[in-house]
Amino acid sequence: MSEKPAPTTVPLAELLARRWSARAIDAAQPVSRADCMALLEAARWAPSCFGDQPWRFVVWDRFRDQESWAQASIALAEGNRVWANAAPVLILVAAAGTFRQNGRDNRWAQYDSGAAAENLCLQATELGLVVHQMGGFDVEIIAQVAGLPAEVRPMAMIAVGHPAPVEVLPEALRERELAPRTRLPLAELFFDGRYGLGFAAD
Repeated sequence: MSEKPAPTTVPLAELLARRWSARAIDAAQPVSRADCMALLEAARWAPSCFGDQPWRFVVWDRFRDQESWAQASIALAEGNRVWANAAPVLILVAAAGTFRQNGRDNRWAQYDSGAAAENLCLQATELGLVVHQMGGFDVEIIAQVAGLPAEVRPMAMIAVGHPAPVEVLPEALRERELAPRTRLPLAELFFDGRYGLGFAAD
């Protein structure tokens, strides 16, 4: 089930509505190097404070280096490994905590790295790939596996692959995969001039 458009309250750009965090991934189909390059190029062109580009991505491709990919997958939380072990590509999103230009703390680094990750996710959607971001992983293990310097902080893991039928998932996950997409009402999250005053259409 690779398509599950968001039931938005107003029309959105098709790509935004199509992006969602599927879990059913074809374990037998690799992601091409060209597609990986496109994902990273999309991330590269994200906006950042002072143009500092604090994001650092580490890519593991099971079809190119099974051993390194396996080491990275060990860091995933058990609940994520159930489905993400099918992903041919795992990507670590990390943030460098200091500015390149002056070495000072960059309090926007995590925000900017998130923007780069979203660019990657949108490009993956455009290419017809499954892309699912994960917060459930062991930070210390992945930092060691990736060889991160002390000032570079792990933020998220991303599983990337080609879509597979929902039947590849265990039953409990299958139900979640098929469940309708939902979001909190817009007025609970977005405010008009003052916190708590829900933004609404005229």
